[in-house]
Amino acid sequence: MAFQPIVDIRTGSIFAYEALVRGTEGQSAGEVLSGIEPDMIYKFDQACRVKAIELAGSLFAADGDAKLSINFMPNAVYEPNACIRASLSAARRVGFDPGRLMFEFTENEQMVDVAHVRHIIEAYQARGFTTAIDDFGAGYAGLGLLADLRPDMLKIDMALIRGIDSSASRRTIVASVVRMAEDLGIRCIAEGIETAAELRTLREIGVRLCQGYLLSRPTVEALPSPALAAVPAATA
Repeated sequence: MAFQPIVDIRTGSIFAYEALVRGTEGQSAGEVLSGIEPDMIYKFDQACRVKAIELAGSLFAADGDAKLSINFMPNAVYEPNACIRASLSAARRVGFDPGRLMFEFTENEQMVDVAHVRHIIEAYQARGFTTAIDDFGAGYAGLGLLADLRPDMLKIDMALIRGIDSSASRRTIVASVVRMAEDLGIRCIAEGIETAAELRTLREIGVRLCQGYLLSRPTVEALPSPALAAVPAATA
């Protein structure tokens, strides 16, 4: 597992570290998953969650408040309270506060039962976990899903972030998403930021939580410090 920070660009603090699957030779999550047999993908998904929590127990400051953000496939969760047991057991074993867990619902596959996924989110929220829809604005993660699920967080897909500084349409869309999310009581995270101009534009729009190579690349089994020098100073 590799870790990449999600940074609060107003304070320079770490909001969360996202745990990302990496191969032993640096392969991406997509490359790793493509080598997993279909009938083993959900067991692999569960194992990744446990591994991320085990590493967090040794890497995260015990008295800190940064969250551990974990991706998982919602269709893999047949019953939320039963499926979370392995994660909770791992958290107890390594002394990691389960209240710092954040679960990102990945859309590698279509949510076949939205009511079931809503039940998962509600069950996780009741346990004090933070929930997020990943890759919003791409694939299956659209407005209908947002209306049905009401997560705590929304991660705006990098396809909307790329070149936002020079794209009026992207600026308009992202600004509208941010305002809509605020009205719903949902916080936004912009992911995939690669240039200072993109970050500056996102700050102007009002995005506070940011993630991307500009701030830090994922680091295997370590918590990288973000390049805060890349964060533009606030203007009056």
